[in-house]
Amino acid sequence: MASSLGLGFPEFPGLPNFSFRGSSSSPLLATAALAAASALGLSLAFSSFTHFVHQDNVSHIGWASLSLANASCSPVERKTGEVFPEEVDGGRRLLGVGVRRANILGLKSIDVYAFGAYADDCDIKKLNEKYSVAALSELNDNKEFTADVLESDIPMTVRLQIVYGRLGIRSVRNSFAKSISTRLQKFSASEPSDIDQLLQKFVSFFKDEQKLPKGSVIELSREEGYVLRTRIDGNEVGQIQSKLLCKSILDLYFGEDPLDKSAKEEIQLNLASRLKTA
Repeated sequence: MASSLGLGFPEFPGLPNFSFRGSSSSPLLATAALAAASALGLSLAFSSFTHFVHQDNVSHIGWASLSLANASCSPVERKTGEVFPEEVDGGRRLLGVGVRRANILGLKSIDVYAFGAYADDCDIKKLNEKYSVAALSELNDNKEFTADVLESDIPMTVRLQIVYGRLGIRSVRNSFAKSISTRLQKFSASEPSDIDQLLQKFVSFFKDEQKLPKGSVIELSREEGYVLRTRIDGNEVGQIQSKLLCKSILDLYFGEDPLDKSAKEEIQLNLASRLKTA
């Protein structure tokens, strides 16, 4: 199966195993792949430009920020068509959207979930003391600025909207365990903690009886005091006070090695823009 998705859900029940033998099938596969890619390109070209969107490998962050401020309808993640609320948790506004995809043996991509990151403008302003004299251009793709956002006690929410219809809770547990463990190890040198105990407590929130059909929503929120609050379809399933865990989860979405690079750029630019205008 495909490698971990980072909340990447490596297990996809119901998907066939693909195997090809002999060399004669290669030209046919290549031709089919090119045809599919061309069709997809034509389809995307005619998508509406009235929504807040992003594309892989092409950054639209300059006008995406403006779109968030002036959109008259709910922002949409383009690839999946998922509609995101402009605000959650009493004033946290959307910073950017992205999609997590799985590659099946390099032959087929599956959209697993779309995600949106949120923060309150008043909370973002807490970083003004350090960055008040910095120009917006200096904050764009600024690693120190990103690190400060990850380190800070600024409340933030990441909303995951499931688009893959056969996602099991066990896959969610296993994927979180793998992807977050890597980041816990990366950050734990400066913030010592019992990583295994912390991780097991977090994944225990995702119980076997919990169902995650298409349309389900998982919300991961960093609250004041570095409290990670986890909700599934609006129901709180647990809280953990841990700066290390909060940082590791947010790092998935706008850290150095994010799940969606375009989304990370949008999130960072919107954080910087609101810092300068809040």
